[in-house]
Amino acid sequence: MRKLSDELLIESYYKARELNLSLEFIRLIETEIHRRSLSQQIKVSS
Repeated sequence: MRKLSDELLIESYYKARELNLSLEFIRLIETEIHRRSLSQQIKVSS
């Protein structure tokens, strides 16, 4: 995931949620979003 641009990472997060992909996969994306300090760009719901 480190090779993804910030924009693509955010897009991937929204697409994964839209497609109801596994919670584990979504959590991995969320972890990377937090690591990059991009949390303000999304609304993460538990």
